[in-house]
Amino acid sequence: MPTIGYADLPIPGGGDGPDGAAAVAALAEALDPHLVQHVANLADRTARLAAAPVRTLAIAANGTAWTKTSATTDTWATLWEPTPAWRTLGLAAGFEQVTSTPQTRVIGKQVFVRGRVQKVSGGLIGTTNTEVLAVMPADCWPTRLCFWPGGSSITGDPMTALCRIEVAGPAQALPTGSLSMYSQDGAQNGGTVGTTWVDISGSYWID
Repeated sequence: MPTIGYADLPIPGGGDGPDGAAAVAALAEALDPHLVQHVANLADRTARLAAAPVRTLAIAANGTAWTKTSATTDTWATLWEPTPAWRTLGLAAGFEQVTSTPQTRVIGKQVFVRGRVQKVSGGLIGTTNTEVLAVMPADCWPTRLCFWPGGSSITGDPMTALCRIEVAGPAQALPTGSLSMYSQDGAQNGGTVGTTWVDISGSYWID
């Protein structure tokens, strides 16, 4: 059967006989990989298109668009997705939010964190080297230790001059996903140290 166009669509010729149904079916089968596949969400895409040809394009109801990058596995590249909403981050026992709600969201392979934390007791944070402030949701766990500078209060005499916020990866001293404040001020300077609150705002990569 002859073909036409860049997609090599089958067009019945004179020698192909009068089997119209078969010709239409062949055309539909050839067109299908070139159509935009409409899915409800990621789960629907996986259920329906896991075995689709490479370069299949799928769009979810919320506008997320993927293209299939493997002919043998259910592997896709995300072309676009809406920015997810912030999620409230559950804090470790003994801690509470202050001024700014601790929140997180994942965009692609990057995790963003924001918010401010204090002790429920009103005590100082950072009087020991490491204090766990929260545990990140499982989809935010990194494959290695991640950290960034932490902002803190410098009100009054007690203060931690330098601290960092860490999220533990596998094989760290703390369980994977633990978000903690780390400072050596307590061990180095002696005396009354610590800060009344810590800002955890920052970002890190999952992979």
